[in-house]
Formats: sequence, structure tokens, C-alpha cells
Amino acid sequence: MTAIHDIPLTRLDGSATTLEAWRGQVLLIVNVASQCGLTPQYAGLEALHRRFSAHGFSVLGFPCNQFGGQEPGEAQDIAQFCSLTYDVTFPMFAKVDVNGEQAHPLWKHLKGERPGLLGTEAIKWNFTKFLVDRDGNVVKRYAPTDEPDGIAKDVARYLDIKAF
Repeated sequence: MTAIHDIPLTRLDGSATTLEAWRGQVLLIVNVASQCGLTPQYAGLEALHRRFSAHGFSVLGFPCNQFGGQEPGEAQDIAQFCSLTYDVTFPMFAKVDVNGEQAHPLWKHLKGERPGLLGTEAIKWNFTKFLVDRDGNVVKRYAPTDEPDGIAKDVARYLDIKAF
């Protein structure tokens, strides 16, 4: 099985990368959308990113259009929306599928490591979140409705710091 840090990814600007650049960090990987009822979570995700980034934490956003067509834009539209509406500074990646035959390998890995309720692997909606520890282990899965602020204690625990 491929290590999470070796899975090929594409940034929102089209450049190729992997999670190697984030090796040793705690990560919160999220499928995002700009026209979803949960879109205001961008603000909480950005706050979480800013709060803990100096301690080795990063939020990673993966736009997805599989749920009600709520991310119809092209990469430039997504980047502009995130920047202007929520002042997003955390890394954003190219639009991906998280379910089905065309699901991105990263999302297949995340779902396989941390299935959802009753063991189902399917992502139910936008803003499903996965917490990955410094060693690349997928340690927790959060529902779309789990607010970023409610995840702060888990982030602090995996960073081995006191929440502030």
C-alpha cells in the first residue's frame, strides 16, 4: 500500500505535488465546496489553520462537485472565491471526486483507513474531514456538520500542545 505522503496530488494552480511537503505535520483534509450550506465552515477552517499552523498543523482543502453540483467553478473561480470571501491561506488542491470509480487515490486511502458510520466508506457530503497525525496515520473522521472549532481539542492533542 502506498504511504499517504507518496500519493500524487495537483494543487489548485495545476502544479503537481504530494503530501511529502507536509510530512511531520498534523493535517486536517477536507472536501470543500463554495455553494454549499456548509460553506461558511471555510471561516472556521481558516481560523483553525491560523491558530495551529505555527505548531506544525495545516488544513488542506479539496474542492468537490459531487454533491448537488455545489462546486461548479474552475480552479481560478475557486481560488478567487476562497481568497476574497474567506481570506483562505491554507493550501487548496485541484477539484477531485471523493466517491465512485473516479475517486482520487487520496480519498480512497482516507476512507479505507477511517470508514464512516456503520463501516461505510462513502463520503456523505461536502466538508467531511479527516485528521492525519504527524506519522501519516488517519486518526479520525468528522462528519460534514462537525464545526472546525469543535475539532481544536483533537488537533491540539495530536500536536501535543495545550489548546489555547
